[in-house]
Amino acid sequence: MGLVQEIDYGTPASTSEKQVTLTVDGFSVTVPEGTSIMRASMEAGIAIPKLCATDMVDAFGSCRLCLVEIDGRNGTPSSCTTPVAPGMVVHTQTGRLKDIRRGVMELYISDHPLDCLTCAANGDCELQTQAGVVGLRDVRYGYEGDNHVFKKNDGAENFKWMAKDESNPYFTYDPSKCIVCSRCVRACEEVQGTFALTIEGRGFDSRVSPGMHQLFIDSECVSCGACVQACPTATLSEKSVIKIGQPEHSVVTTCAYCGVGCSFKAEMRGDELVRMVPYKDGKANRGHSCVKGRFAYGYSTHKERILNPMIREKVTDPWREVSWEEALTHTANEFRRIQYQYGRTSIGGITSSRCTNEETYLVQKLIRQGFRNNNVDTCARVCHSPTGYGLGQTFGTSAGTQDFDSIEKTDVVMIIGANPTDAHPVFASRMKKRLRKGAKLIVLDPRRTDIVRSAHIEAQHHLPLKPGTNVAVVTALAHVIVTEGLFDEAFIRERCDWDEFQDWASFVALPENSPEVVGQLANVDPEEIRGAARLFATGGNGAIYYGLGVTEHSQGSTTVIAIANLAMATGNIGRPGVGVNPLRGQNNVQGSCDMGSFPHELPGYRHVSGDAVRDIYESLWGVKLDDEPGLRIPNMLDAAVDGSFKGLYVQGEDILQSDPDTKHVAAGLAAMECVVVHDLFLNETANYAHVFLPGSTFLEKDGTFTNAERRINRVRKVMAPKNGLADWEVTQKLAQTMGLDWNYQHPSEIMDEIAKTTPSFAKVSFDYLDKMGSVQWPCNEQAPEGTPIMHISGFVRGKGKFIRTEYVATDERTGPRFPLLLTTGRILSQYNVGAQTRRTDNVMWHSEDRLEIHPHDAENRGLRDGDWVRLTSRSGETTLRALITDKVSPGVVYTTFHHPDTQANVITTDFSDWATNCPEYKVTAVQVGASNGPSEWQLDYDEQARNSRRIATLEAAE
Repeated sequence: MGLVQEIDYGTPASTSEKQVTLTVDGFSVTVPEGTSIMRASMEAGIAIPKLCATDMVDAFGSCRLCLVEIDGRNGTPSSCTTPVAPGMVVHTQTGRLKDIRRGVMELYISDHPLDCLTCAANGDCELQTQAGVVGLRDVRYGYEGDNHVFKKNDGAENFKWMAKDESNPYFTYDPSKCIVCSRCVRACEEVQGTFALTIEGRGFDSRVSPGMHQLFIDSECVSCGACVQACPTATLSEKSVIKIGQPEHSVVTTCAYCGVGCSFKAEMRGDELVRMVPYKDGKANRGHSCVKGRFAYGYSTHKERILNPMIREKVTDPWREVSWEEALTHTANEFRRIQYQYGRTSIGGITSSRCTNEETYLVQKLIRQGFRNNNVDTCARVCHSPTGYGLGQTFGTSAGTQDFDSIEKTDVVMIIGANPTDAHPVFASRMKKRLRKGAKLIVLDPRRTDIVRSAHIEAQHHLPLKPGTNVAVVTALAHVIVTEGLFDEAFIRERCDWDEFQDWASFVALPENSPEVVGQLANVDPEEIRGAARLFATGGNGAIYYGLGVTEHSQGSTTVIAIANLAMATGNIGRPGVGVNPLRGQNNVQGSCDMGSFPHELPGYRHVSGDAVRDIYESLWGVKLDDEPGLRIPNMLDAAVDGSFKGLYVQGEDILQSDPDTKHVAAGLAAMECVVVHDLFLNETANYAHVFLPGSTFLEKDGTFTNAERRINRVRKVMAPKNGLADWEVTQKLAQTMGLDWNYQHPSEIMDEIAKTTPSFAKVSFDYLDKMGSVQWPCNEQAPEGTPIMHISGFVRGKGKFIRTEYVATDERTGPRFPLLLTTGRILSQYNVGAQTRRTDNVMWHSEDRLEIHPHDAENRGLRDGDWVRLTSRSGETTLRALITDKVSPGVVYTTFHHPDTQANVITTDFSDWATNCPEYKVTAVQVGASNGPSEWQLDYDEQARNSRRIATLEAAE
């Protein structure tokens, strides 16, 4: 709907191959069988009036505007619900139809408020538009309809709640404008899958209602915006539109939150962002959104954002605002001094998974070409580095195998250590839609996540395994499949190494890998393990989706390998509906890995020891590259404490809040002589910084992000950088100050260099992405339109490799002092360390981190819901409020990590994955006890944070 949105035409055309020819208003049109008359008319260039129809949802046929006449048939059927037939002759504009439509529209308008000139949707209202389309100029029934007068509740039998609901921070609900088209209700059900809205009342008293007479903020609404987008009137309106006015132009770009990579139209009025509207041609989100991408963009103009460079000699000194030239010159001089004094490998950098591919590429290039070492790492170190290792070993490539559309053909969904409804909500909506259509669900997670049991969905098997036992449980699933002969022998013989399979099969068949033994170890019913294994092996197309609950363990890489083994053993690789799919956390985690952000790999996952690979870059960059891997983030911190690592450039990451064992991170940062933080806000890491370089938001730059399905999406500049420079320009100016001959004029030139040097990106360019919309790598001569599905005819490595996955218990053990296990995760309204979402109205839903604890454990400790509790581990302690729930099992507690005043990572240990050093966030032995309130360090933090923000804000104002 609206001024700058796409026009909807009802039910989309069927994908059936059989074609049907009919006549619409004298024009012959041929469409697939099953197409609606409305869609067929559109194909002929004929628009039929409508109000309840939209291609967001299934046809409904309630508004009675889209009626047509069909030769040989009685009546006037609705065109949105009537399918075409061979030889059908349709009339859309007869005198009879015009009279009916005007009459219907008269009834709508007679019951509608008389505030069209002052309405927020003026010029963007389908009711107004369709009134004009049907030629309505006057209303015979007057304008005294029921909606014109405010009415209160006059009893249960005649409930008329006409008050405007402004409880949601992002949109208003004005029931007086509701025409009961049900589009919002259907969008909530069919698109989002929350079922939060309903129609209450009868006749003229019918209204949309969130729950049973609830305000939106108190209902089950998740504020995804699907209802607002679907509403054809101003019943549901963005508050930003009411405040700013209707947008007048738009730019298509990509969301900068999670790894789904949703496409949006940033709708503008001048240089002011009015709203973000999910883009219907976005191949990752297909026109849907979540509360973060749709509404939580206000951080870009938040008062705490730093817009000018700052430096200080010591971290105890106050910040001093300086020019870009002074800040960059100071940084370059300090890095040169440190290298001269301590050696070439004494400095390094960390790239950002929130920045574009082009910006990430430049940071690793600066480190390799400018710093002359491989001391570069990225936040994927602490989230999905085991994915790269495990899938690389088994399949030969470090990425997921499918596109998101693949879920439409999945019969059995297995979710391991992931909470898609909170962390990847848009894809979760598509997943739930498939589950409602009959796909089966298996969940392996210590918590009962929302998707285990939600509206019209219940998992066939939920395995609430003990944290730290992933390898044992996945191997037990394989045990059942092998010992019961449920594996796909034909697939294995053709696509995998048969000898390696036999060796693996003999291993998983061992008695210690049986469900009975593993069930006791993992606190899981053995019959549930057997049932889940049988369902996955025999239920049709099986797809595995996993998250940080798999990777953030001491055996994270082993679990990824075990998952790959399971997929290969059942033949669930290489076609739609199957596959192994890591759900990436941040918007460009995949891209930051692709761009060579690991210390042992150049772009495209090619090891730095390869002479041929280094030759490519040495020839282009004109320097000799180091052939030895550099330091990982934990190694940098260790070396800093030891005194050999002294300088760090951190772009867009807050390692003091996000990395484990906060005390160790702080000690490493404190030991450095030049820490450069390049970010939007004074984050926790900036407490130890000597230079602060202000960053730019995704709205202020051009580039690309690569999402969890390997989809390369364009990021387009919506407004000028408020700090004066896009992030890629800051890195380039730093490189130039350090003496490097960089002269990129636009990020497209950086992508051209990436394509020139990286085989999997060979055909990628901004022009090509503009033409195609987006592509999934590899995109090269062999796959010119990209690769939605990997490993179709063979694995990248040749034969799929089965690898034994022996279970090794973590060194982190419970005992009398620390009898509980803490695991961590995310919540829908917040994102990562909260730097962005905490500076939006999303804090209404999650203003603090809470500790989930089972009622049994709470009762044993005398705790009540909402009590302050002290959470203690071998590493440290913090204080937060308790949330008593049976979502967690006895013996397990859970919290989020979005708020720095909780510092969940004060608790986590320095144990990490054996192959990649990915921290073991998900298993920490803890004790929980009553507390009188925040601990001393938390009170000190709150005061310091307030002072830091106040000083920065005052200095910026001056």
